[in-house]
Amino acid sequence: MIRDHAQTSDRIISASVMRKREAMAGYIYLLPWLLGFICFQAIPMIASLGLSFTDFDLVTKPSFLGIQNYKTAFMDDRLFWSSLKRTGHFVLLAVPLGITGSLLAALLLNQRLFGKTLFRTFFFLPHLTPIVAAAILWKWIFQPSYGPLNYLLAKIGIEGPGWLGVPSWAIPSLVIISLWRGIGGNRMMIFLAGLQGIPKELYEAAEIDGANALHRFFNVTLPILSPTLFLNLVLTVIGSFKVFSSAFIATSGGPIYATWFFSLHLYHNAFELFELGYASALAWVLLTILLAFTYIQFKSSHRWVHYASEVRS
Repeated sequence: MIRDHAQTSDRIISASVMRKREAMAGYIYLLPWLLGFICFQAIPMIASLGLSFTDFDLVTKPSFLGIQNYKTAFMDDRLFWSSLKRTGHFVLLAVPLGITGSLLAALLLNQRLFGKTLFRTFFFLPHLTPIVAAAILWKWIFQPSYGPLNYLLAKIGIEGPGWLGVPSWAIPSLVIISLWRGIGGNRMMIFLAGLQGIPKELYEAAEIDGANALHRFFNVTLPILSPTLFLNLVLTVIGSFKVFSSAFIATSGGPIYATWFFSLHLYHNAFELFELGYASALAWVLLTILLAFTYIQFKSSHRWVHYASEVRS
């Protein structure tokens, strides 16, 4: 009896030691990422928050200004509100079109098609194109005089617009570039993974009940896919608010500030005017906007995001 009790105690101690060793191994594996996060993200973020209350030009010592940078942004900067408005315009166009396009592409590639793997590769290739190369390519495609797009439109009797060179068409043109790179990218792959996780039995039960393809999509696919849709929506909104590279390469914020997005305004103040204190304030304004939109999406998600246990067949 005493021997059995001693063996049980030894097993408990041994299991406890093993759990501690596993936990220690986990912390060791986590350490490189944690150090990288602290050094390259957490500390710079805290530093930028401090700099947002100063006048700093990278050469002279920062001088404390209080909330003056934020007052300047909201009250005196003539490009602040207009850049936010243009960014909002881009978001309103790019987000719904991007989400819808990626979902339709995922639905198409989820069918039983011959050469499905090859089609998935073709859809994903534009996403692998570097944004600089994509912007230069589309800048040539959109060229109004000798670009292939206007040439093809002229062949069918349509006079093509000035695209990137016309203020009214500049943002839609950048949206097209964004859709070309984004529809078949990670967003589509996330949708595809979500679609493949839907039990086929639910479709079979709905079909037995007389539901056609449209009814099955709205009553089975969308409810179960809503968590995936919500994830893609949050990520796409954040990414669209941070639009920078395509406008920087293709239009440099023009024509006539038509594509002067908030990120370009931040970059201009930080790396062209070297007003790093003011640029840090702009960065924190953008972060606050993103947090606000993300919070609103999370608060409203309970109305339309359904999890598997909540879906009724």
